[in-house]
Amino acid sequence: MLRVTLGGDGIHSFPADQESAYVKLMFPRDGEQRPLMRTYTVRAQRSDEIDIDFVIHEDGGPASTWAVNAEIGAHIMVGGPGPKKLVDTEADWFLIIGDMTALPAISVNLEQLPSDAKGHVVIEVISEADIQPLKTPANLDVHWLVNPHPGADSNLLLNKVRDLPWLQGRPSVWCACELNSMRQLRDHFRAQEGLEKSDLYISSYWKLGVSEDEHKVLKAALN
Repeated sequence: MLRVTLGGDGIHSFPADQESAYVKLMFPRDGEQRPLMRTYTVRAQRSDEIDIDFVIHEDGGPASTWAVNAEIGAHIMVGGPGPKKLVDTEADWFLIIGDMTALPAISVNLEQLPSDAKGHVVIEVISEADIQPLKTPANLDVHWLVNPHPGADSNLLLNKVRDLPWLQGRPSVWCACELNSMRQLRDHFRAQEGLEKSDLYISSYWKLGVSEDEHKVLKAALN
């Protein structure tokens, strides 16, 4: 992953307290009037800048290519921010699940938990080099799953979640990942006793083999 910091004069119109909110980055395309829009999470925010984490792809997609080649003084348009989706910090325990696309939002969620929070975090990454140090409460266990082929095994996250104990009390479950993995986890949680709909946030951030625009259509059809 690569972190790019955005600032400059335009940042002063960006509202405060937007860590974990999503924004639309607009990448110019040669010969076309409309830019290519991609959704990213605000990983961190300071008074005069925001951080965006990019998953760098070997195939060099337009967003990751822009991030790799970005230099001081480069310009990009930012739309948003959209609403933040955070865990309920008043819950008795927490279960947070996601892949690398969700890692920025997961990191923000973890940083907002109370110091006595307990539960589990399950994160799928491409390689051991992608494992990041995270700020977590002492009683929250982090489980890293290394998968060199993201999206190819829709049961990877689900199988790990099934192996974890379901703790006592009211949970707050937060999940974001590839669409097929999300569907498997959604079906699992809908059948889970003791989990109310209001205590579950689950979303897909991408789908293997399709663009973000195509994924948006497929995602809307699930709702």
